[in-house]
Amino acid sequence: MKQKVPSVFLTAEWRHLAMLNYVIDPEILAPLVPAGTELDFWNGKTFVSVVGFQFQKTRVRGIAIPFHTEFEEINLRFYVRRKATDGWRRGVVFIKEIVPRSVIAWVARTIYNEPYIALPTSHRIKKVARRPGEVRYAAYFWRFNGRRNFLKLVTDGDAQPLADGSEAEFITEHYWGYTAQRNGSTLEYRVEHPRWRVWASQAAELNCEVAALYGKTFEETLRRAPFSAFLAEGSPVKVFRGVRI
Repeated sequence: MKQKVPSVFLTAEWRHLAMLNYVIDPEILAPLVPAGTELDFWNGKTFVSVVGFQFQKTRVRGIAIPFHTEFEEINLRFYVRRKATDGWRRGVVFIKEIVPRSVIAWVARTIYNEPYIALPTSHRIKKVARRPGEVRYAAYFWRFNGRRNFLKLVTDGDAQPLADGSEAEFITEHYWGYTAQRNGSTLEYRVEHPRWRVWASQAAELNCEVAALYGKTFEETLRRAPFSAFLAEGSPVKVFRGVRI
């Protein structure tokens, strides 16, 4: 019997994805790996990434919800893979996701059991004069415990296609999401988008209440300078309904 293809749950545009990437001890992530998946490595290293980006033109099941179509998201994530009938599926697991609207956070928690919270957020994108497609600076801000947290990135050069086998390809080319469920199972959902161009960075900074927001186990890792950072241009995306595995 032919397996039913999950329907599209959400469509949007993800734009200006500022990605700060940190090498982390895999033993820290091991307790968070959803059942049926395993940690994904690049050149023998495991990574967590702090990512800030813009949601634009958001529609849930084809419907644009007033005042909930344009917003920022800031998340902490790591990378896994799962052996399926069609081969290895490379995916992302979220440790925490921040959005500015409580309704968005509630829907994500309820439907996917994703670790969303609602906090005040904002962003600043600086583009190159007379070259609107080129970006020189991206910053995302969120207020937590009465303090402004942020991630900032200054680009270096023009956006370039992803290089095969590069770290940037590894970080961006994960097209599945995996979420541990309350009963111990795992929800798998597909994310569809084209390959993105990326800007290298000449400077990147994370200023964050790590222990209070993400837990003390991540403090040592995220207090260091990032192993790498880059800005991805983004694109329209489709997020499909999840399937329990």
